[in-house]
This record gives sequence, structure tokens and C-alpha cells, in this order.
Amino acid sequence: MNAGTTTGIDTPATRMRTARERLIADFSAQGKAFDFLSRHTALLDDYFISCFEGSRVGPKMNFHKHPFAVIALGGYGRQEMCIHSDIDLLFLFKKQVPPAAEALIREMVYPLWDLGFEVGHATRSVKECVTLAGQDLDVLTSLLDARFLCGMLPLHTQLRERLAPGLSGRRARNVIAALIQGNQERHRKFGDSSYLLEPNLKEGVGGLRDYHSMLWIARIISPIISPRDLEYYGYLSHDEYADLNRALAFIWTVRNHLHGLAGRKFDQLYLDHQEVIATAMGFKTAGGQMAVERFLGRLHSEMEYIRHTNRAFLAEAGYARGYRFARKTRVRQPVAPGIEVDRNLLTFASPEAILSRPHLLLDIFEQSARLHLPLGLEARRILREFAFLVDKPFRSDPAVTKAFERILAAWAPDAGVLNEMLHTGVLERLIPKMKTIIDRIQFDGYHLFPIARHSIQTVERLKALGAKESDAPLCARLYRELGRRKTILLWAGLLHDIGKGEAGGGHSERGAKIAETILSGMGYGPEFTGAVAFLVKEHLLLAKTATRRDINSEETALACARRIGDEKTLSMLYLLTVADSMATGPKAWNDWTASVLRDLFLKVLKILEKGELASRKALATVETKTRELLDIAASAEEKTALAAHMEILPPRYCLYVPALNIRAHMDLYRRLGHGDFVWTVASTANGTARTVTICAKDRPGLFSKIAGVFTLNSLDILEAEIYTWKNGIALDVFTVSPPADRIYEHQQWEKAASHLQAALSGDLDLAGAIAARPAPLRTEKTFATRPHRVKIDNEESSFFTIVEVFAYDFPGLLFSITDILFQCGIDIWVAKIATKVDQVIDIFYVRTLEGEKVDTPEAVDRLQTMIETMLERHEAGNPAPSQTATV
Repeated sequence: MNAGTTTGIDTPATRMRTARERLIADFSAQGKAFDFLSRHTALLDDYFISCFEGSRVGPKMNFHKHPFAVIALGGYGRQEMCIHSDIDLLFLFKKQVPPAAEALIREMVYPLWDLGFEVGHATRSVKECVTLAGQDLDVLTSLLDARFLCGMLPLHTQLRERLAPGLSGRRARNVIAALIQGNQERHRKFGDSSYLLEPNLKEGVGGLRDYHSMLWIARIISPIISPRDLEYYGYLSHDEYADLNRALAFIWTVRNHLHGLAGRKFDQLYLDHQEVIATAMGFKTAGGQMAVERFLGRLHSEMEYIRHTNRAFLAEAGYARGYRFARKTRVRQPVAPGIEVDRNLLTFASPEAILSRPHLLLDIFEQSARLHLPLGLEARRILREFAFLVDKPFRSDPAVTKAFERILAAWAPDAGVLNEMLHTGVLERLIPKMKTIIDRIQFDGYHLFPIARHSIQTVERLKALGAKESDAPLCARLYRELGRRKTILLWAGLLHDIGKGEAGGGHSERGAKIAETILSGMGYGPEFTGAVAFLVKEHLLLAKTATRRDINSEETALACARRIGDEKTLSMLYLLTVADSMATGPKAWNDWTASVLRDLFLKVLKILEKGELASRKALATVETKTRELLDIAASAEEKTALAAHMEILPPRYCLYVPALNIRAHMDLYRRLGHGDFVWTVASTANGTARTVTICAKDRPGLFSKIAGVFTLNSLDILEAEIYTWKNGIALDVFTVSPPADRIYEHQQWEKAASHLQAALSGDLDLAGAIAARPAPLRTEKTFATRPHRVKIDNEESSFFTIVEVFAYDFPGLLFSITDILFQCGIDIWVAKIATKVDQVIDIFYVRTLEGEKVDTPEAVDRLQTMIETMLERHEAGNPAPSQTATV
């Protein structure tokens, strides 16, 4: 056993361990890390100094013949020691490394290993360090952070002096270029942590590595020793350095909490950790925001600051664009009155001129959009200092309004002009209500960006849809056809979520009123403000209708058409919906969402173009489809059979099912014979799901039994289309997840078919079988932030009751709901299965078995109570067996 860890013996290791445990306990109790890093680093420094002073090996090494120094590298060198940070050491020798160096390492390092520390060490001569630094970028950056601990200080000085010649001229430019290229590759891998749902605190954009890369580049260019020198050498102003320290302190505190929760070095802030850390750091629910949302808002704000500071630093250092080092010319080129270009960066010709010409505060952004050039650090500082000039008179100036319109409409994806306006504070001065949504987070696993950045992303998406290289031809055409109405659409994109800055629901209606107030104050007339307000108020209409309603129902499209009113407004609303969904994130925008939204848009457009006599068009469509079927018939007998078959098909089925599918379904019907059901299983085009087409004799509870069988076999229902023919045959098409075992998939489907046969014949108790299954292993975070909700609507549809269930998913949810509907004597005609990530939304168009709406107060109350009771029991982890009931 090493002396450093012997129980009861007072050694540097045991003293350090005791002091460290006390330090961590104090941190956990306070929830903050004001000076944790420096104190933790000091404990380790004291340990190594004590080991050096009391070393038994050192004197035997002939210190004068083999001088050495112990050097801290990496995070330890930067004095950034979080709870479980690695300890990186360099045992530096002047020339030759003596054999006794191994004993020295055992004496200093082994006790730390025994205590569970991750210690990395290297033993090298000065010459070896310089050689390796010239070959390996990681070695070079670790040496740039080198800090003397103990031993011969001149050795550390000699190492720095020997490294310096290799960090000048072309070599310096190549090293910096490699660092920037490595940063970009890292960013691509880990993403933009300043908005990701689960940010990487170290490696992502806006993470600690962005700060480290600034330090490394500054140390290559200038003789910087400590981070404070970033201010001394003019890379950052006094306020910028203070803000950077504030941002870093917050991120390091979060990282320490993350280390404590994980019990090891850890940098990915997973969803499961976020609420725990928010509580530990003292965040409280306030202003309609949960504690975790306020915590994430602050975290995203600090990481966004590091992101912008890193970008501005690189531009100022000569890397405004790409890797090429800018020529060190100081010749300024005027590009507009009062605005100049200096080394590919925009700046003001004279800050004093802004006092007499405040319009320059917007002009520089307009030039940035026009020239696709970023703003320099000095320009950003001036903008923050002079932003107070953007006051009420400034905002109501027509020239200001026109300038902002040009910025809003400019297609400059590389410049990020609106983001720059947000970061410098000019945007919130111009539109004060924006302040309420800056860094405001929605903790739902659904929205990637804080609300203000999401709004800006929506504007950028709109312009991208209209760009020449757009891969959405329908959207590109619609955008171009808008003409001057583009300004209305872009304003709506910027303000569509402005209502989320206030607590409570109804953000769309609230946002419409706020938008009217903002635009009126900027001089827009009632027609313009009314158009923007309408888009803000209805920006969820198409998305909700497409994903939650039966879009194959003529009544659905008619209701949308009446609400929207005209074709141009429909086009703008459709483009806004597409851009909003794209900006929300990949879980809000996918192939299915795009398809149903486009289908709904085209249906509503036809009604607006041709009036509300859509039934004539529908009748003509069915007649055309019938002719298509008869034309592909192989014989006169088949023509007769197809014509007879069309007579038993309901209008909705004939209208929306393709002709070839109708023929395939007819073949399936022939196979049914006297059986209970027959099905086909096919892979979808991309292979990620399976389409199950079931032909069965209709009976009460059929849908519920099918859903139960899928649940029993771990097949998630993604979408369902239900049709009942006039002869009592049910033709249901389900899109489901594939079986987990793809090798034996055929056998899995055979097993599922046998389960369905047993369920239909009454030989299988589905509820009991599902309850007896072992609980599945959950791998995803559940955002239990909203209560479940059951809504029963008898107003929206003339013929059906619409049942909406908003709930957190669990195995058997769909079966449990449909089983209750079956027990209540309710028939399902249409089902929409929509997953919102944080909640599942199941929508059913239903009628009683007698063909009536479920509209008596007693029936509605009983149905709602039964579903809510079932959801509450599952939420409490105590699902009760189904109880038979009638409505």
C-alpha cells in the first residue's frame, strides 16, 4: 500500500483528500462555485509542492545534474479544476530523463490514483517538448496552458522561450488556421450548444473550448500569460472581459454540478440533469416560467455570449471569413456615409457622428446584410454603448421603419444580421417587447431555440424558402408571388411568438394584439397591422388542423377556407407554418408533417379558388377514378366486379384512396372470405416503418383490439386511416414502427396475427396480457410539465363528436383509450395519432353505435371522466383493470 493513502497517517495525499471533500461539501451546500476552481487548483498545487519538498526520490536524483520541474498542463494549467477534471502533468527535465524519474512519478502520482483521480502525465526533456509541439497540435495547446508548480523555475522559462520561435510568421498562421479548422469540425460534431436542448458545455459552439481557443490564439499572437491579459492587450474591453468571466463562472458552476451528479468527468447536459441542477442552483418558478426554463435561459444566454465573443475575436484577429489570414492593412474604405470597412470588418467612421445621426445604428446592419460582412469588435462596443439612442422618436421615424424592412428582407445567411442586432441590444431597443422573449426557453423537448432566436430563425427560413436555390419549389413560387406582401409575412415571422413573453396560454391571440401595437407605433397603417396580426393570431391553424383533424373531410377544408378568407393570406399562412415548423426543430418538421400540411394547403386553395361548391369537384374526382379502375381491368368480368365493388365503397374512401390501392384492397377483400380478418404488411419507402392494411368484418371494438395487439407486440402506431364500407367491412390502414428483431420479423408478424385472431374470437384477454408484460426500459426523457387533458368537441364537426386526448405516452395508451370508447358503445370513424415529443395527441372522430353524436351532458361527462381517471392511474403507476360501462 502506498504511504499516501495509508489510513490514519498524515500525508500530503490524506490532507488534500480531507480538504477537497470539505470543499466539495461546501459547494454542494451553497450550489455555487464562486472560487471553487481556484481553491480546488490550490489544493492540488499544495499537494505537489509538499510532495516535492518532502520527496525522498528527488535528492537521490542529483538535482543539480538532472534538474527538473513539475508543470501543470491543460485545464489544471489554466486553473480550471472542476470536481472530476483530469490532472495533466509534465515532468520536465533539462536534457536527459534519468531512470529515477519513474520513482519520482510513483511518489507523486500513485497516491492520487489510489484516491480515484484521473491523472495523466508525461516525462520529457525541453527539446522533446519543443519537437513534439511542432508535430502535434494537442501537445502544443497543452504547453500553451503550461503553469509552473515546483522544481526549477528556469526550466519552465526556457521551455516558453524555446517554443516562441516556432509560433511566429507562417508557422503561427498555420497553427491558428489548424485551430480554427479543428473548431469548425468540433462544432459540426457537437452542434451549437447556445441553443441545443442538451448542450455540450465544453465542446459545442458557445462551450468552454471556444474560450480556450481564444486563449491559445491570443498566446500565439501576443505574450499573454494569464486570461486577464486579453483585456491588457486589447482583445477585449474591460466590460467585455467582465461579461466573459461572468459567463464562464456560470458554465463552470453548471459543469461542477454535472460532475457531482454523474460521479465523473461529464460535459453533456442531458435533460434528466437539467431540473436537478436548476434546483441546486437556486432557480425558482417565476413569471410563468418553470425554474428549469429560467435556468436554461440563463445558460443559453451565457453560452451565446461566448459564441459571439469567439466569433468577434476571430474576426478581429484577422480571421473574419475562412482560414486565410487577412492582410494587416489599416486602410479604411468607406462603404456608406459614416460606415467603413477595416480588414473585412464593418466599423463606424466616427463614433461622435452617431450622436447627430442615430440612423447609423441601423445603417451599419443594412450594410452588413448588403455586403455580407461581419461587424468588428469596436462596432459592437459602440452599438451597445449608443443603443440608448433607439428611443420612441427614433422608432416612429419612417426612414427607420424602411431601413429595418430592408434588413428584414435581405438574404444574407452568412452575416446573421438579425442575430447581431439581438446580441448588441439594438433589436430589443427597436422592438422593446422582444426583451420579454430573449433567452426565454420552452422546456418541452420540442423547441430547439430560445423564443427570440426561434423567431429570427423563422424569418431566415422564410427567406431561404424563397431563395433561388430553395429545394421547396412550391414554397419558392408562393414566396415570389407575394410581391410587396413579403414584408407582411416577414414581420409576422418575427412577431409570431411575441405573446409567449407573458405568462399563461393563448399566446397567439395575445401576440396579435402586441403586434398591432408595435407596428402602429412604427407608423404602419391599419390594413398592414391587421394583416400581420391575423397571421400571428392564426399561425398555428394549419399545423393543428393538418395533424389533428381529418383533412380528407370536406368540412375541415371548408372551415379553414372560411377562416382564412383569400388565397394570398392562405399562401402567407402556409409559408409561415412551414418556416415556423422548420425553425422549431426536426421533431416538429418531418416528411409526414410536410405531406399532410401540403395536402391541406392544396385542398383549402382549391376551395378558395373555385368557391365552396367543392362537392361537384369531389363527384367528378370519384367518376374519374372509377373510369381509371375500369380501364385497368384485365377482362370484362373484372370490369363488372370493379363496378359492383365501387357501389359498396363510402364517398370519403372513393375520394381519397388512390385507384391502384382500391384495386389492391378489393383483392384483400376477396381473400377475406368467411374469415375474421386478413392483412398485408409492407415496408414504407424509407424502410423506417411498416404499413399494415387490415380488411376485417366490422364489429364494435375492432380498432381497440387491433391497437391492443400492436401494443402487446411492441409495435407503436404512428398513423391510422379507418374506413367502413357499406357492406360492413372495415378497411383500416396503420403505419406502425417495425419489430425490434428485423432478422425474425416475419415470425413476429405471424405471432401478432395469431394474437389478433385470438382477440377477435374472445380467446385472448388483451387488457390482462398487456398488463402482464414487463415494463419496457425507458431511454428518453419525459417532459412531465403539462397536465394531461381530455377535450370532447361537438361543435366543429356536423356529423361526429371529436375526442382529443393530450397525455404522456405509455405502452398501451392508445389501446386504453379505444377500449374505453368501445365499452361506452362508441364507434371510431377517423383516428389521428400525433406525437408532440413532450405529449401524445390522439384524436378520434366518433359516433354512437346508433349513428348519433355523443352530445348529451351525461354522456360527455362520463366519457371524459373515464379517460381522465385512466390517465391519472397510469401517471400514478397504478393502472386499474378496465370496467365495463355504457354511455
